[in-house]
Amino acid sequence: MHAHPRPAGPGAKPERTPARPVRRLAGPLAFALPALLVACTADQPATRPTPTATPAPAGMDAARDELAALAAAAQDRHLVASYTLRAPGSPDRTILVTSANDGSWRVDVPGGALGGTVDVSLAATADGLFQCALPSAARPEPAACVRLGDPDEAVPRRLDPRVQHPFTDWLDVLTDRRAPLAVSPAQPPPGGSGACYSVETTSASINAPLDVGIYCYGPDGTPTAVRTAFGTLIMAGAPAPAPATVQLAGPVVDAEPLGTATPEPAAEPTVSPSAGTL
Repeated sequence: MHAHPRPAGPGAKPERTPARPVRRLAGPLAFALPALLVACTADQPATRPTPTATPAPAGMDAARDELAALAAAAQDRHLVASYTLRAPGSPDRTILVTSANDGSWRVDVPGGALGGTVDVSLAATADGLFQCALPSAARPEPAACVRLGDPDEAVPRRLDPRVQHPFTDWLDVLTDRRAPLAVSPAQPPPGGSGACYSVETTSASINAPLDVGIYCYGPDGTPTAVRTAFGTLIMAGAPAPAPATVQLAGPVVDAEPLGTATPEPAAEPTVSPSAGTL
C-alpha cells in the first residue's frame, strides 16, 4: 500500500517541490554544435556578383561619336577638291576628288595603274562603276572608260588604287556604330588640319572594313587629311562648288581595265639556230 501524505497541521509549512536542475551542454557536445553550424554555413553557395561588360573608356566612346557625326556630314558634303598624295618611294601627286550633287563621284589618280605609269580615273554614276584611262606620257591615246559593275559594287582588288575609299565607301563604315572600330583623338599628320581621329579595327578578319590610320575633317565634314597604308592625303587649297553630276573622262569602250601592278616585261623571242649550222 502506498502511504498518503499527512495533511498539514495548523502552522505547518507546505512542502516545497524540489526544482529541476538546469542541464548544461557539457563535454564534447558543447564544442560540436558551433562547429556543426559553421559547416552548414560553409555548404551554402556564396552569392556571386552578376558579371557586367567592361565599358569602353569615356574618351574613346566620345571620339567614336564625334567621328561618326563628321563622317555623316562628309557624306552630305558635295565639292570639288584637290589633295596632295605623299607615298614612300613616289613623288607627290595631286588627287582630284569630285562629289556631285546627285550622289555621283569621280576620283582622278595620277599613276594609279600599271605600277604608276598610267593615270586613271574612277567614277560611279547612275550607269555604273567605271575605270577610265587618262592620257599621259606613257599612254598618249585619248581617254577611254571601261565599266566595272554597278554603282555600289566594289572596285576589284587588282584594279584598286585605294585612294578613293576615304571619300566613298569608307564613310559608310565610319558612320556605322556596329563596325568593329576603336577610335581615339589624334594629332593631324604634317601639313594636315581639322579634327583628327586614330582608327583601328578590332576584328581579326583578313578583309578589314577599312584601312587603319588617321582621318581628319573640318567642322562641316570636309575631309582635310587622311593617313593610311597607301600614303598621306593633304587637302591643297579651298574646295570648289560641286557640279550637278560627274562626267566620265571619255567614252565607254569594250576593253580590259588596267591593273595597279607593274606589267611584266615581254619575254625576248628565242632565236633557234638555223638548219645546217654547227
